[in-house]
Amino acid sequence: MNLKQLSLELGLSQTTVSRALNGFPEVSEATRNRVQLAADRHQYSPSTRAKGLATGKALAIGHVIPVSTKHETMNPIFGDFIAGAGETYSRNGYEMLLSIVDDQSEDDVYRALKARRSVDGVVVHGPRMDDPRIALLNEIGLPFVVHGRASGVTVPYSWVDVNNRRAFNRAADFLIDLGHRRIGLINGLEGMDFAHRRRNGYMDTLTANGIAADPALLRSGEMTEEFGYTSTRDMLALRDRPTALMTSSMILAMGTRRAIEEAGLTIGRDVSVITHDDELSYLRNGGDVPIFTATRSSVRDAGRRLAEMLLADIANPFSQPQTELLEAELMVGQSTGPAPHL
Repeated sequence: MNLKQLSLELGLSQTTVSRALNGFPEVSEATRNRVQLAADRHQYSPSTRAKGLATGKALAIGHVIPVSTKHETMNPIFGDFIAGAGETYSRNGYEMLLSIVDDQSEDDVYRALKARRSVDGVVVHGPRMDDPRIALLNEIGLPFVVHGRASGVTVPYSWVDVNNRRAFNRAADFLIDLGHRRIGLINGLEGMDFAHRRRNGYMDTLTANGIAADPALLRSGEMTEEFGYTSTRDMLALRDRPTALMTSSMILAMGTRRAIEEAGLTIGRDVSVITHDDELSYLRNGGDVPIFTATRSSVRDAGRRLAEMLLADIANPFSQPQTELLEAELMVGQSTGPAPHL
């Protein structure tokens, strides 16, 4: 049954039926109940497009992803974030519009989404230092929430982020308490804000404990298993090799473990490893006892929270920007132990 047929059966205009199903206040409660009962009886639900026409909204959220091979959001963590956000969209009658674009076209895509009213808001992924997208979206008046933060941006904006600096403070402190002094860092791309904050957390803790950071123990790049492997292999080849490593993702940690085992060393005894675990649904960090000691924070939960925040901003366009800082939990696993005597 379609809207026209339902309207004829009820003896009401299509506009009245549409408004009743979409919660408009000018429809009486009696009419609303009558329409809803008929819709339930015929298993009719308005299409997203019909709801959009009735409410003046697109009922869609945009996710614009640059196609660059060096972009951090192209790793598997993105899938769990989208799954969390998608649950919230679906529950609230929203759809998701995913656009994969050339890096040079990103600004034009945001402007086009606003001009065509294709979406009611967008999610900004992979914020960079001084990220120019925030100023652009404020300028064109398209509601948005940032997954992460952008150091250097001074205007208020809505965001959901993990306390990356604090997480890597705690991880480095834990290793130092175990007696480690040669601690390496395998990080994401330095231009990404999360990597900048994690590096600062690592550096702050070393400095506070009187340990000079060694540039030979710092690596920054795309977070792949191969990068984790090659970075670890090269560090282990140093005359004064690290006794512990900190990595920015489970995927990096898998490469780190491969290099340690290939060198004939035992993880947790010869070399300790702490990673950041986004609690991916398909890449679990062991069972009751984690494989890797990790700072853990669910990226799927972050997706849910961010989507709720964005929908609230859309519903209340004059509200003040909202922010939420999620704390990571340090989970002790099998990959760390006391510093060995080299």
